[in-house]
Amino acid sequence: MHGLGERSHFAQPEQRTGRPGGSGRPPGGLSQLLWVEEGRRERPRPRGEVAPAKPRARLRPEQRQDLFRLNSSRPEKRKLSSLSDLDFASLPTELQLQIRMLVSGLNALFEFLDVREESFAIGTLSKFIAGDLANYALAKNRRKTAQGRASVIFIDRTLDLTGAVGHHGDNLAEKVLSMLPKLPGHANDVMVNMVELTALQTPDDSCSIIAPGCLAQPNDPAAKALWESFMNLKHKEAVMEVRRHLVEAASRENLPIKMSMGRVTPEQLSSYIQLFKNNFKALENHCGLLQLVLATIQTLKHPKNAKWDNFLAFERLLLQNIGESEMPSVLNQLLPMIKSHNKRKEDDYNCEDFLILLVYIYSVVGEIRAGKVLDEAEGEVKKALVQAFCDEPELSSLLQKITGCDSAQTLTFEKAMAAVDSIFKSLWEVSRARMNMKQFNSVHIPGSNIHQKESSQTSDFAAAQQRDAVSTIQATYKPLLKQVVEEIFNYDRPDPVDIEHMSAGLTDLLKTGFSMFMKVNRPHPGDHPLLIFYMVGGVTVSEVKMLKDLISARKPSVQVIVLSSTLLTPLHIPELLFATDHLQPDIGI
Repeated sequence: MHGLGERSHFAQPEQRTGRPGGSGRPPGGLSQLLWVEEGRRERPRPRGEVAPAKPRARLRPEQRQDLFRLNSSRPEKRKLSSLSDLDFASLPTELQLQIRMLVSGLNALFEFLDVREESFAIGTLSKFIAGDLANYALAKNRRKTAQGRASVIFIDRTLDLTGAVGHHGDNLAEKVLSMLPKLPGHANDVMVNMVELTALQTPDDSCSIIAPGCLAQPNDPAAKALWESFMNLKHKEAVMEVRRHLVEAASRENLPIKMSMGRVTPEQLSSYIQLFKNNFKALENHCGLLQLVLATIQTLKHPKNAKWDNFLAFERLLLQNIGESEMPSVLNQLLPMIKSHNKRKEDDYNCEDFLILLVYIYSVVGEIRAGKVLDEAEGEVKKALVQAFCDEPELSSLLQKITGCDSAQTLTFEKAMAAVDSIFKSLWEVSRARMNMKQFNSVHIPGSNIHQKESSQTSDFAAAQQRDAVSTIQATYKPLLKQVVEEIFNYDRPDPVDIEHMSAGLTDLLKTGFSMFMKVNRPHPGDHPLLIFYMVGGVTVSEVKMLKDLISARKPSVQVIVLSSTLLTPLHIPELLFATDHLQPDIGI
């Protein structure tokens, strides 16, 4: 487990050591964000401290297409016909080891928090992890003496990829993480170009002479507070906080800053930054804050910033069309937008963008009915994508991984076709991910048009107005996480259908069996004062904030910890879906 730069805290409140009051449960603060890497066991990190997963150490839930590979690797054993036939022993050894290492790390964390947990699961891989944790020998011993109580809910990321690839989060942190280049060797931090604070004059944004800045500033209280604003405030409010912090820092250093009100622009922030440029003492005192300000400026100026709004508008349009049209019609709307490299303008979507949109469509629409019309529509989209792949002058890192070609010169039409066919097989699996769910089988809330009735007591003019009036309810995306929280705190339905409790051994199984015949309450995820969510496959900043706000409104007394393997941006998902061998992960052995 390693920090966001070995020196970092991410969404961190104040540090603490030991177990105040004899309990390791985090005091105060509603929502905490932690990371547990699926691959190494080290000390658990206190509340808010981030330990991101390495790219090689990401768990991704299984899909039906994985059954063929699993069956071919065990020819002498019974064939697996569905995901429900999977058990822990049928998984590849590398994946079993990765799950065991994750369970070991979680047990160390719960030992630090001094809690006895009840494990719950939503999804296939989540059941394996929760079941292994429930029956882990060291965890059983710990639960005998632990003072606190907690509910741990594991959720498969593949059940809702809409939230991971969507651009609906009005959040500055997500934009910074999505647009700026990754800091080499780190999963959750980015490189901030520091040239603007130097005397170096270069038009090259990728200039590597000056060491890059980053987001992790554990020793700068102002920078930590500003990062909290990035995560918890809306985009516009967060940018105003950037200006406020910068003005306060300049005032403390007696720099000649000219205050201006109104809209915050990157040019305005850059002019404030210049005041620090030739003042070494001011630079040293506010270095952490200035790195976050520069990250904001570079994000606001980034070409992808304008495209972010285009994504958001198109996703909203898709939500409406999915409710009103069949899948072939939705794909036909997408088709004219798939353009080859030489026909694209700056604001047109590239190949990676279309993969993101396709994941969004197939995840939000849910299970699809196959048919001739759909096959034809998919066939046209496949042709356009293959042509776009082949026309790329240089293959991006993602396209290299997907096609298996390290350059555009080695990419043939046949290889591109095979890659696109594989992509659509995965997309169909994405659409079927929730097919066995009873309550959480949809994340799409269709819209409707409600015509108002004409009143007999109104004038002719008013009646004519009412006759034409239509009240439109927009179709919306309802995140799976939101549905889970609503179900947990819906006390009218005490036994959540799709949230499965994972028992620890024969004693618990007997209790569960007796509860079917006697009035014995089964364990419920809302029973305990500490609620821990583990998103298997990654979580987004928007989802963490949504959880915090939801639970704060519904049950403020409950404390929440959000655990995951990585902090997702939209471009992560095509790589995890189409270019990662999750059945045999590289575990470093």
